[in-house]
Amino acid sequence: MCTVIEPILHLKRHLTSFQIMILGFAGVILLGALVLMLPIATVQRVWTPFHEALFTSTSAVCVTGLVVQDTGSYWSAFGQTVILLLIQIGGLGVITGAVTFLMLAGRNITLKERSAMQDAISAPAVGGIVRLTRFILKGTFLVELLGALALLPAFCRDYGLRGVWMSVFHSVSAFCNAGFDILGRADALYPSLTAYAADPLVNIVIMLLIIVGGIGFLTWDDVCTHGLHLRRYRMQSKVILSATALLITIPAVLFYLTDFANLPVGERALASLFQAVTPRTAGYNTVDLTKMSDTSQAVTILLMLTGGAPGSTAGGMKVTTLAVLIANAAAAFHRREDSRLFDRRLDYSAVRNAAAILLLYLSLTFVGAAVISVVEGLPLGACLYETASAAGTVGLTLGLTPQLGTLSQSILILLMFFGRVGGLTLIYAAFSGHDLTYARYPKEMITVG
Repeated sequence: MCTVIEPILHLKRHLTSFQIMILGFAGVILLGALVLMLPIATVQRVWTPFHEALFTSTSAVCVTGLVVQDTGSYWSAFGQTVILLLIQIGGLGVITGAVTFLMLAGRNITLKERSAMQDAISAPAVGGIVRLTRFILKGTFLVELLGALALLPAFCRDYGLRGVWMSVFHSVSAFCNAGFDILGRADALYPSLTAYAADPLVNIVIMLLIIVGGIGFLTWDDVCTHGLHLRRYRMQSKVILSATALLITIPAVLFYLTDFANLPVGERALASLFQAVTPRTAGYNTVDLTKMSDTSQAVTILLMLTGGAPGSTAGGMKVTTLAVLIANAAAAFHRREDSRLFDRRLDYSAVRNAAAILLLYLSLTFVGAAVISVVEGLPLGACLYETASAAGTVGLTLGLTPQLGTLSQSILILLMFFGRVGGLTLIYAAFSGHDLTYARYPKEMITVG
């Protein structure tokens, strides 16, 4: 036994926190896929092909919501439980889950594990990371419990005792920004929340869960610590809250003006607001997305790529990335040397990283869409919607994903994994062993714009 464990421990000591994070996500995805392949995981008690199980497991761990089989009608109670567990692990993060088990076991958290935790939740410092982890866990389960209790009246009214399980499942799925639903039937596949388009309770609860899960754990800490004293918040929290408000309000108004004209005023407003919230990055829908205008679909793609906040259950390139890019553009327009947000100067590394992240997301989304378009013979615009949904770990779809071939689904798997772990995390993990050089080349001017 010792001969098996020793190499593992030796390998762990030589891995960076980013490499541990990636290997952790990959390991959980693979394990989940192997379990979902078992006949006990399906209603029909049949073996699930590996690529379908892998796609589902990746979508759950990466809290995306894209599926190749309807979750409600294809997977058994056991399979749905496995999926929910994968969603919870993926939402909190593999590192957070591992540290949680260590704390429950009464083991002291080492400095390396604290450092990995810091990188996983984007904490500003290692100090206080264990306290913050406990706060995250307590907050997560409290919010999910309250969400489940709030959904009980609607689901128990429609499904009886099964409504309890449905309330828990959708509360966890919404908070973790996963977008999985178990409302499908054999005669009505992939319904999402379309049956509750006119239900204010379900809409409001799901939207609140998505927003709370997507603003980030550090923002929670600021809200709980400082309450309404916004001046005491971290600059990052101010950026996240203001950007979130704008990215909900502006698209909601646009959707109201351009879509859903056949709905009554109240339902139209509710549908517009819901479709403004869910692209970042929950993946639920209450209306037929294929009937939305081209403009609204394009805006939805941008929202999916933007995503939520760093250190949250949401994916995407993050609202802070967008804010930094806009601040840098504003500085260029005003011929200022430094980028500013909320009377604070931004470090140049933040601007550089934001530009790199934007390029990565746009490149991978477009290349993935182009390949799928060529392979499947589908319009590029529709493929961009699916790849943006995968890269942003959203889960919204125009109905193409279940119909795609194995190669195209494999591209979506890679995009979902990239979107969850983050582009810079993958780069840092890949090049962490390269020696840094402090030599600098001669500087020369270049004209841009």
